[in-house]
Amino acid sequence: MRVTARDHVLVGASLFRPLDYPTVFPRQAGCETSAVAEVTEINDPADPRLDDFRDLSTADRRPDRPGGRGLVIAEGVVVVERLLASPYPVRGLLGVRRRIEALDLEELDAPAYVTSAEVMAEVVGFHLNRGVLAAADKCAQPSLEDLASSARRLAVLEGVGDHENLGSLFRNAAALGIDGVVLGPGCSDPLYRRSVRVSMGHVLRVPFASTDDWPAGLNVLRQKGFIVAALTPRASAAGLADAGLRGERVAVLLGSEGPGLTEEAIEAADLAVRIPMADGVDSLNVATAAAIAFYALV
Repeated sequence: MRVTARDHVLVGASLFRPLDYPTVFPRQAGCETSAVAEVTEINDPADPRLDDFRDLSTADRRPDRPGGRGLVIAEGVVVVERLLASPYPVRGLLGVRRRIEALDLEELDAPAYVTSAEVMAEVVGFHLNRGVLAAADKCAQPSLEDLASSARRLAVLEGVGDHENLGSLFRNAAALGIDGVVLGPGCSDPLYRRSVRVSMGHVLRVPFASTDDWPAGLNVLRQKGFIVAALTPRASAAGLADAGLRGERVAVLLGSEGPGLTEEAIEAADLAVRIPMADGVDSLNVATAAAIAFYALV
């Protein structure tokens, strides 16, 4: 029988295991399950039971924005499976029959709705090639202090507002043993539908915290024993391989693609590091640069 997130509790550092992420995730405080699962066929696109999936191009927004409901939306069998195994309380599934049947719903505590691709497109607002969606409520994320207490490697982001870059960065963080992500000012919501999709659902497994105290919030990490390393292309920065960071407790500071880190953030770091590049190339996509930096820390 498949073990799900609700069979676990949050215990100490279990949320922050480098390179050995669990296949199931502890349920966080404030996350409740819903009713027993049922599979229902629906052919009316106006059926109110489908409202969680309606007009996603508008409704996939923060609750405080017009039309926004602030739900977590997963697309495709693989990402939906990761949502089902995550601590986020699933509200329901919607998909064509073959995609719904590809999922293990034995322990799903939410309804699953089967419909045609045409009805699904009318409800969602666009044609969905992946054929299945899941909607879930958000959960409370750890505080910066809690995230830093048990982690050894963190990514700290400033101004990463592009949802695809953010999703790719979370996917790289999951693959390369980063224990959590800290979101500084100007960062997008990692639970936005596009970020979840691009991350292949890994944004649901990597814990993240936000800080508005910037860049003073970096002192919290320093007090927890982290070396804060700012990644920048400036020539005066130390080469990443020569900075002596491998195996240390490190927080990698990454800025937005384009302007990069602010001068204030770089000055607040313990050191500046760079990825040596060929002449004529001054930068990399932030998710690519992050992957190289993460690998250098292992």
